[in-house]
Amino acid sequence: MSFEHRHLLGIEPLKPHEITAILDLADEYVALNRRPEKHSDVLAGLTQINMFFENSTRTQASFELAGKRLGADVMNMAMQASSIKKGETLIDTAMTLNAMHPDLLVVRHPHSGAVDLLAQKVNCAVLNAGDGKHEHPTQALLDALTIRRSKGRLHRLNIAICGDIAHSRVARSNLILLGKMENRIRLIGPPTLVPGQFAEFGAEIYDDMREGLKDVDVVMMLRLQKERMDGGFIPSEREYYHRYGLDADKLAQAKPDAIVMHPGPMNRGVEIDGTLADDINRSVIQEQVEMGVAVRMAAMDLLARNLRAERQAKAG
Repeated sequence: MSFEHRHLLGIEPLKPHEITAILDLADEYVALNRRPEKHSDVLAGLTQINMFFENSTRTQASFELAGKRLGADVMNMAMQASSIKKGETLIDTAMTLNAMHPDLLVVRHPHSGAVDLLAQKVNCAVLNAGDGKHEHPTQALLDALTIRRSKGRLHRLNIAICGDIAHSRVARSNLILLGKMENRIRLIGPPTLVPGQFAEFGAEIYDDMREGLKDVDVVMMLRLQKERMDGGFIPSEREYYHRYGLDADKLAQAKPDAIVMHPGPMNRGVEIDGTLADDINRSVIQEQVEMGVAVRMAAMDLLARNLRAERQAKAG
């Protein structure tokens, strides 16, 4: 299987065939995860450390479950109470980690580029679980797998990404991935949350929700990243929902078989109508959660193969 990277830090370095390789393997892990016995030993003997410098429920649980199902020894480091809080630098942390001899390191960090810096200093494979406003590669991959399984393909689709584009690493990673796979991408939201610079990604920008959703195949809603906002980006949540929240009336502009996505956690009644979020005929939000475990299993499997090959080459 053609995947030659030591780390998974972002979507940008990946070629289309490498994206496809991850998704194909993830499909196999979807099947494994649906069996009564969900265990594999492909990571047996390897140690996985999860370091989340930001709070997370879905992503951390997904990575932990993925590692355990593959047979890894999984450890979660409580970074909120770690030595970082006492003044230790990221480089000091890397040196400490090297002394523990981990094989896979999963990192979420509030600052863009921090995961890349850590990857340069540790002697193991690193997976970016989200860094600042930069990237969240496994989220984009699980979104891609969800789309491919729902629509039967991952190319030449009309895809709308709606909401807080400005502060979203999910939006950036999806823009890069979906662009590589020859899709037509629309960004929808108020001008304060959809900077014009995103047109550089080849996306079309709309500030009218109904116009932007016309005839799209996929509607991807985003959470308002309030923790990253330092000013008045929206007049009020009520006004935001009126103009940009997804409801049945706005969704009617999309194709009749358009699917609805959201990376979670959702703010019901702000970004999306709760009834629509739970609509089993249109919403694939729960499928996204399921695909997340499978995609993370596939990514760790591929990186572990490369890690073992690298170590064997050095030893031989």
